[in-house]
Amino acid sequence: MNNEFFSEYEYLSMAAYFHAENLDGIANYFHVQAQEEHFHAMKIFHFILDKGGKVELQQIAKPDVMFKSNIEVFEKALAHEQRVTKSINDLMDEAIKNNDHAVNSFLKWYVDEQVEEESSASKALGKMQIIGGKGEGLLFIDQEFAQRTFVPPAA
Repeated sequence: MNNEFFSEYEYLSMAAYFHAENLDGIANYFHVQAQEEHFHAMKIFHFILDKGGKVELQQIAKPDVMFKSNIEVFEKALAHEQRVTKSINDLMDEAIKNNDHAVNSFLKWYVDEQVEEESSASKALGKMQIIGGKGEGLLFIDQEFAQRTFVPPAA
């Protein structure tokens, strides 16, 4: 859960970077990403409560706030999603090892979600690399990413 809340912070930091660059469409991309991560964290929050567990909120680490380039932001976003995938896989391994069918079933949604998350981050990075992170292409990507919205998945 803490990883998902940290992810929300990480993406808000990236959104702030692009707002400061006057690229509000790309900032929107990361705002939507932050909303998704908040949804993911709350899904875990409620699962813990539904299982009769105790939710213990942890301190959230400070995200990166300084970026060298537009491309670096997207590189960090992809690397972050890869770390999240690893942590979910580690949790799944633990659930399997402990023969915990409920946790295993719950985590399958996250396993599938991470395929989409990594794919999305990889495609966005690829677009930024094609245009070199600047120029007229950046304005096209800014317009494209301005259209992104968050639609919570069905439960």
